[in-house]
Amino acid sequence: MARSGPITLSFPSFSGATRQLIIATLSVFFGCALLGLMSSMMLGAFLGATDLEPARLLHGQIWRLVTYVFLPTGLLNTIFSMLTLWFFGSTLEDRYGSRWLIEFYLATAVAGGLLASLLAAIGFLRFSAFVATAGPWAPILALLVAFAVVSGDEMMRFNFIFNMRVKYVVGLYLLYYMAILLIGPDRFGAMTCLSGALAGFLYMRFAPQRGFAAGTRFSLSERIYGLRNEWYRRKRRNAAKKFEVYMRQQNREVHFDKDGRYVDPDERRDPNDKRWMN
Repeated sequence: MARSGPITLSFPSFSGATRQLIIATLSVFFGCALLGLMSSMMLGAFLGATDLEPARLLHGQIWRLVTYVFLPTGLLNTIFSMLTLWFFGSTLEDRYGSRWLIEFYLATAVAGGLLASLLAAIGFLRFSAFVATAGPWAPILALLVAFAVVSGDEMMRFNFIFNMRVKYVVGLYLLYYMAILLIGPDRFGAMTCLSGALAGFLYMRFAPQRGFAAGTRFSLSERIYGLRNEWYRRKRRNAAKKFEVYMRQQNREVHFDKDGRYVDPDERRDPNDKRWMN
């Protein structure tokens, strides 16, 4: 049911896959804080092994496509990103389910990171393959785009002050990251976020409604049941042919149609009626 008013400060319940993603991100945040207190060198080594760096990614360190979105990027940035994930993630999770949200979050993180890394590796906009970025904004911006696709005309309070439609808020975010891409301090991070937003849009347009995993599982189960039913039909047809031969040996004539159905000579049956079949 469509909302009757703008989105306000009342947040949805803290549960499901949204809670899992937020807890995982905050756990890494506090873990990095404790590691930094123990040894700044150990913290630097950990961040250097898990952030998104195109040069190392293209040398086989593919775990970076997932780990970079859980790394901390400062206290305020982490708080604001988790609040955004809480609100939009929970809303989309209520609509599509927890499995969909996890798949969408990780798929857009991987796709956005991979596209941005490839663009940096080929020198797009004079990027270097040795730049690096971290933080959850690539899949979160993809969530914003997904929300705009399904509820773009819904009203929300931008910065808790101005009432704006969701699609315009998302447009402002995209313009903000495009400006950073051109003249900002973290240009590679901005390109990663924009790549994640593009991945989110393509996902909403071309992925099955419940996600690729659910769609693949449904398609596989449908094919398995189809093969099973065809096997039963073939057995039924073979049994019908054998029964016809047996009855001829008994000097009696019985007939079955091509689908193995008994043909009563005194009954008229619609040849297209297949309600009895599996």
